[in-house]
Amino acid sequence: MRDETVARSYAEALFDLAERHEGLEVYGAGIATVAALLDENPTFRLFLETPRVDAEDKKAVIRKAFGRELPANLVNFLQVTIDKRRQRLLGEIARAYAELVDDHMNRAHVEVTVARRLDDESLGRVAERLSELLGKTAIPHQRVRPEILGGVVVRAGDTIFDGSLRRRLDGMRRHLVAAGTPSGGTAGE
Repeated sequence: MRDETVARSYAEALFDLAERHEGLEVYGAGIATVAALLDENPTFRLFLETPRVDAEDKKAVIRKAFGRELPANLVNFLQVTIDKRRQRLLGEIARAYAELVDDHMNRAHVEVTVARRLDDESLGRVAERLSELLGKTAIPHQRVRPEILGGVVVRAGDTIFDGSLRRRLDGMRRHLVAAGTPSGGTAGE
């Protein structure tokens, strides 16, 4: 099985566990914390992923590090990933789990690119409008790229809405060049 498929299967199992116990958001925050720790701490990642380290030692560290911080069933889940030698997929499992929760809660993460940072009120209006268009609760992630000049570029999944001033100006330029001059010559004569 490909890693993505395996990670998705584990994420689905974790989702089912979360629904039956402490809740989707609690488990989501917990698995995200573990994934962030693995990303930020190469020593911890190496410890968990090295085959030479005994699985029981890894599980003892997981219990000690997370036993009081995370729900017991989530700690058990982490230990199962060690037993099954899937701990290197914890980051992918966390991402797949977050996608499952977003789908379940009818949320969509949307990249909003603007020339200048939007204030909270403006970003809220953009989120409301996007929620109406998408039929889901839009969670905007703002990126600032001055080269778009103005307007907004929105990426929702594989769909891009380009309402940038730069695109509009480029379109006008192409239209004017294609139209030529009234005397039949080309622009610039």
